[in-house]
Amino acid sequence: MREFGSFYKFCFNVAKTAVAAITKKDWAGQEHLPEGGFIAVSNHATNFDALTFMYFLGEAGIPPRMLAKAELFDIPVLGAIMRKCKQVPVYRGSDRAGDALAGAEKALLAGECVGIFPEGTLTEDPNFWPMRGKTGAARLALRTHVPVIPIAQWGALEVLPQRSSKWKLYPPTKITMRAMEPVYLEDLYERGVEDHEAVKEATARIMKALTQGVAQIRGEVPPAQPFEPTKKSRSKRPYKKRSIWQRLRKPFD
Repeated sequence: MREFGSFYKFCFNVAKTAVAAITKKDWAGQEHLPEGGFIAVSNHATNFDALTFMYFLGEAGIPPRMLAKAELFDIPVLGAIMRKCKQVPVYRGSDRAGDALAGAEKALLAGECVGIFPEGTLTEDPNFWPMRGKTGAARLALRTHVPVIPIAQWGALEVLPQRSSKWKLYPPTKITMRAMEPVYLEDLYERGVEDHEAVKEATARIMKALTQGVAQIRGEVPPAQPFEPTKKSRSKRPYKKRSIWQRLRKPFD
């Protein structure tokens, strides 16, 4: 069951006020957001698009449980807020990496929304198209059989460029969000997560739908093949707890 809870609602309203002050909404497709549990996926070009993603869902009355790197939970105050709002930490490259999917699966089966950036980190595509996705969202979908709703977005990069600390606060920036119809995965359910080809195909379908949504917003043709992240991708760094000073200096590393 979806419930904001008083603390979550308070935090959402504070964040909503701040985001609304520096953006202009160009939203559509909220009729595609289902009543029961579902997986919401979005493209990830800048750290600001996590706020626009949650804003879009929250305004539809849906408090998302976001999968977020565990390092964010180490940041003073922010980490406490994320835990209180029941966000889900992802311990990359550790023996706890599966904990996130287990927690997300439980939430989905309870009728909640789980929000995921399926690329796993900020895109490395030079033109900010969605790159090759990781398998987490596909695995959750094949385990739970809940809908996967792509939510394409564009505009957040203008507010906060990738890996930058320089915000554009005025004039308000148009943020375009489009929720689309569920990705068709029903033919893969029986094959399940033990079938690596089924997981690979489900991941490809999710990323294709998301990329098509971004292309429609941008009015451009996406690359024929998604960008392959480098071996030195930040998303492949194992989780390593850092000092408070390190987290405050570089919170999104």
